[in-house]
Amino acid sequence: MARPLDMRTGWHSLPFRYFTSLGFFTSPHSPKGCYMADSPIRVVLADDDMLARPLLSELLSSMGYAVVGEAGTGREAIAVAADVLPDVVLLDVHMPDGSGIDAAKAITATGAPTAVVLFSGDASVSLSADDARATAAIAFLPKPAPPGILDSTLRLAVARARELSESRQDAAFWKQKLEERKLIERAKGMLMRRTGSTEQEAYRIMQRSSQDNSVPMSQIAQAVIDSEPGAKKADTIG
Repeated sequence: MARPLDMRTGWHSLPFRYFTSLGFFTSPHSPKGCYMADSPIRVVLADDDMLARPLLSELLSSMGYAVVGEAGTGREAIAVAADVLPDVVLLDVHMPDGSGIDAAKAITATGAPTAVVLFSGDASVSLSADDARATAAIAFLPKPAPPGILDSTLRLAVARARELSESRQDAAFWKQKLEERKLIERAKGMLMRRTGSTEQEAYRIMQRSSQDNSVPMSQIAQAVIDSEPGAKKADTIG
């Protein structure tokens, strides 16, 4: 029978067979393969503990994760995350070149849809609300954490990060649509004034031009605005 997990014990003092003895599989064909996903979650592991990091990396691999990068400092974590664009960065709070929280902030600032999960063996460490917002850290784990908790936390973090990314993309899409609508309305008013056409007729003029030239109506509207005599050229919708 496996010995109980002492949360005060470091990763390096727990042999890998400890985790397999608890039933955490090493093969996708194992009946206990509840951690294996069809598409492996890509992880960057940032921990300055040279003894603990290989064991944690091996544990993550056994649970179906793809460890696509490792780092021993905050700067390395930032560089590796920017290079491989992982689904999640598992980041130690204490790093030799500064706080892992600062590294998490830098990773978040890139705008990449990467989840950040912070972990630490220091029981006194906690995240303020401001830190959580600035780092986009979705979870904070003790070091070590039971494998089941580690697995569920990483998966939840990735799911939430993807939802947030989709929400941001949706917001950007509708903002773009609103700007295009404003542009079309402005151009429609100019055409009505120039040609004496009705609102519907001015719209149809731009719509036909859009179809005939196979370009978006916003581009036609921009051309109308740019052709206004004496008008300052408006910024083009990107």
